Amino acid sequence: MRPLRLTPPMNTNIESHLTENRKFKPRKSFSKHAHISSFERYEKLYRKSIKDPKRFWAKQASELLVWHKKWKKVLEWKEPFAKWFIGGQLNASENCLDRHLTGARKHKAALIWESEPGEKRTLTYQQLHREVCKFANVLKRNGVRKGDRVVIYMSMCPELAIAMLACARIGAIHSVIFGGFSSEAIKDRIRDSQAKLVITADGGYRRGAIVPLKKNVDDALTDGDQIEGVIVFRRAGNEIQFKEGRDVWWHEEMRRVHSDCPPV
Repeated sequence: MRPLRLTPPMNTNIESHLTENRKFKPRKSFSKHAHISSFERYEKLYRKSIKDPKRFWAKQASELLVWHKKWKKVLEWKEPFAKWFIGGQLNASENCLDRHLTGARKHKAALIWESEPGEKRTLTYQQLHREVCKFANVLKRNGVRKGDRVVIYMSMCPELAIAMLACARIGAIHSVIFGGFSSEAIKDRIRDSQAKLVITADGGYRRGAIVPLKKNVDDALTDGDQIEGVIVFRRAGNEIQFKEGRDVWWHEEMRRVHSDCPPV
């Protein structure tokens, strides 16, 4: 048998030929309503971000975000890992919602939704803030605390975003599971995340049919699971099974809580 001959390693450097140097200027009528109102101002900001990224992003973070505790160090970069704003503390829900409530923006649309069946719904920042705070209190009422994991298995509807922001508001960690996944996939993700609560809907619409979301959750849960509760949003009106002591309706829980929930 002849000995195996190894080919010398090839050059591993990858050269990219996808350089794009063209510039596309927006219309002036569009730019005057934008946060950065001119192309010239954008290029000036871009040059600053390249020249001194730490100073640039520190300024942006100070001006555009609400911090509970300011950072000690802007960036720690040990390639390929980067840590930004080390020592800083903020709340994503507060920065998405609360900081927009002090002026006229509170009456502007924060979320615009149109469903597959054709339903339309718009929530202003003030309305979305109220719904998020109420559902955050629903989560606390159902035993969720800071650091707990929550699984969200829903179709695309405003309540999905409300659930995510509510988790962030109280410091819970959410894990979104795609609404087309099977019960086995749900089971694996619940166990891997060590979640204590599931948020789902009776059903969801997909390609003209109703996806049995609640049934898939029921099939995924066994008596030995760590799940303590399931919150069900009434979406499609399909028939579902309810487990006493574990399952609760979203709309019924929302009636039992107030709309004040400070962000952690």
